[in-house]
Amino acid sequence: MAEIREALEVLKNEGYKLTDKREKLIQILSKEDRYLSAREVYEEILAKYPSISLDTIYRNLQTYSELGILEETEWDNERAYRFRCDIDDHHHHFICTKCGKSKELLTCPMEIYENQLPGYKIMEHRFEIFGLCDECQA
Repeated sequence: MAEIREALEVLKNEGYKLTDKREKLIQILSKEDRYLSAREVYEEILAKYPSISLDTIYRNLQTYSELGILEETEWDNERAYRFRCDIDDHHHHFICTKCGKSKELLTCPMEIYENQLPGYKIMEHRFEIFGLCDECQA
């Protein structure tokens, strides 16, 4: 529950109005330890807020991502979001393309690439591995 309070505090500090819908979005994502598409979030919130639009979900998820509340990735031409990891250090993920479950990878391969780019300045990077988790393979 501390992560929900922290996320709401970030929204408040950035000047966003704290609404029940915004809090419900955060609750949905905080209870799942996996990446969710906007459509999955939409389908879950629809029961409580039947008039909410998919565009509203997309906009809020993107805002949460920009504020660092959520992590964002893309596969199969669709963005997916998960609550920010507890790991504060730089890390990457393995992401199951069937269920969206992720596992943190604590090793970063950037040294390999930095050595191949002398004189270049790398500003940022992402490294994700996609596949099937052990449960989805079974």
